[in-house]
Amino acid sequence: MNSNTLLGAAVLAALAAGAASAADKPKMEKCYGVAKAGQNDCAAGAGTSCAGTSKTDYQKNAWKLVPAGTCTKIKTPGGTGTLTPA
Repeated sequence: MNSNTLLGAAVLAALAAGAASAADKPKMEKCYGVAKAGQNDCAAGAGTSCAGTSKTDYQKNAWKLVPAGTCTKIKTPGGTGTLTPA
């Protein structure tokens, strides 16, 4: 094998490995109203600036990343998760 063939094979192997690892990661979505106080992900809304800044449990404008399709199935003492801030 010449060096061009080896280089091409190495590039193809790297691309295949990258594609496989990307396929293993589940799609995620923002789910509002499911985070405990201080455990939200970023940009919670008025009165908060970023991750970990929500002031109350299940704050309706604070979101947490969850696997896609699961948000509205998450039950909290205040109801279920929602895909839009309240």
